[in-house]
Amino acid sequence: MEVLKERIRAAISAAQKGVLVNAALVVTKILGGIIGNSYALIADGIESGADVVSSLIVWRGLSISRREATDTYQFGYGRAETISGAIAAIMLLGAAIGVLIVAWREILTPHHLPHPMTLPLLAGVIIVKELLFRYVIDVSDETESSALKSDAWHHRSDALTSAAAFIGISIALLGGPGWESADDYAAIVCAFVIGATGIGMLRRSAAELMDRAPEASVLSQMRTAAESVPGVVLIEKLSARKSGLTYFVDMHVHADGAMSLHDAHILSGMVKTAVRAAVPAVQNVLIHMEPAEHS
Repeated sequence: MEVLKERIRAAISAAQKGVLVNAALVVTKILGGIIGNSYALIADGIESGADVVSSLIVWRGLSISRREATDTYQFGYGRAETISGAIAAIMLLGAAIGVLIVAWREILTPHHLPHPMTLPLLAGVIIVKELLFRYVIDVSDETESSALKSDAWHHRSDALTSAAAFIGISIALLGGPGWESADDYAAIVCAFVIGATGIGMLRRSAAELMDRAPEASVLSQMRTAAESVPGVVLIEKLSARKSGLTYFVDMHVHADGAMSLHDAHILSGMVKTAVRAAVPAVQNVLIHMEPAEHS
């Protein structure tokens, strides 16, 4: 349980840092877009605003997921983490639709060229967001948090939309009069990037909520650990589901049929310990003991 608590603390810390960085970027982008006459930059700021809310939701989901199991929620609150990831994905889709609508309206409305000062601002944003993405994605891999992974891809999508805005503004400035809409077309590209990212994240969260099996490599680690325990003849069935940052595992263990109930109980405990040692994210292992002669 201490390993799980440490993972949740690390995930929450990453989400908190995302909130602080994005809050600063929202102000910077929107002010820069207004002063520099760039809707692509304003759209990018709106997307960063969605990132702030997303990180707050992920933060809250992670906080709930660390609660202890109760008589009402006997398997714990781990799914709160997955649900927060799904909400973050839906929010990202909403942001994409909003940016797309306003960008198209801007294309139909004549306006001035963006100011050159928006380019160095965007370059700085791209660097900051890419660094934040790499940090959060590393933490999400270490903690196996799908919600934090969704949050990380919010940061990557922000870096991509900033890059699209940089290209659009550059084209508008190089083309001069008549190319003002290049900035707005860049915002449309941003919207599609954001939408595609949101769909991918929503699919991952939905798969986890539907109890999709973990990756084959994770199941293989569990099986290998169980089979390495002296006295285990065969692991017949192995299934697992992910709940938040943890796994719940069911397995059928074949052992000597003449073994006493007491010894079978001891062996099952050894198997549980071995599986948890191999995959620290495992919270519970339910073992069904079977006589080896039926293998």
